[in-house]
Amino acid sequence: MERELPVIDPAFFAGLGAPTRFYLIRHGQSEANARRVVQGLRDFRLDDSGRAQAAALGAWLKDKGIESIRCSPLVRARETAEILARELRLPSPSVLDELCEIDAGRFSGLSLEEAKERFPEDYAAFERLSWEGVPDAERAEAVYARAVAAWTRLRDAALAGERRLACVTHGGLLQWLVRVTFGTRTWMPLLPTGNCGVFELFVEPVGGGAKLYWERINFQAPSPVSPIAPVF
Repeated sequence: MERELPVIDPAFFAGLGAPTRFYLIRHGQSEANARRVVQGLRDFRLDDSGRAQAAALGAWLKDKGIESIRCSPLVRARETAEILARELRLPSPSVLDELCEIDAGRFSGLSLEEAKERFPEDYAAFERLSWEGVPDAERAEAVYARAVAAWTRLRDAALAGERRLACVTHGGLLQWLVRVTFGTRTWMPLLPTGNCGVFELFVEPVGGGAKLYWERINFQAPSPVSPIAPVF
């Protein structure tokens, strides 16, 4: 039986004192992204393209009034966040474990072509069900709960007075940071999550609750780097 977990809905944001913007950002291109390798919890640094993407995004964010940056503990997210913090002249990013990437199980460290060759039955299930089809990958229920926990941390910062918050995370978890605002508990349908893609949620207090607007989904700031497609 599924645990009773909240939807990140208008009631969840009740009590905000003023309109608030949340900028959810996927990390820049990593060395593994460039090789089309599934990373999961494995740690890879940004490559030169990823650092250029992060700098370009920082330039685009300069007039957005961002007050603080949070990030996943994985190095590709931390490095992206540090570049953004330098560009925006903000303090060093705060690490939130809840923003970590999903555990991709036996596909970790493999390209999708390699995963298909080594685990053909699991790969067939993956194509139908995304990561719920990979036996030892993180379960959808657990990722949903982690996304709720991440939103709780961000909401609490907004309740404390922050009005422009940014966080740097990963393609897998980003899917769920959006899904939980709709109460969705399965992987399908998937969302595009390009490197340094921006997902911007605007929350406006109304009465005893709030209005929620997804104003940007996978927005790509102008960059000299040609983006590559996500591996899933």
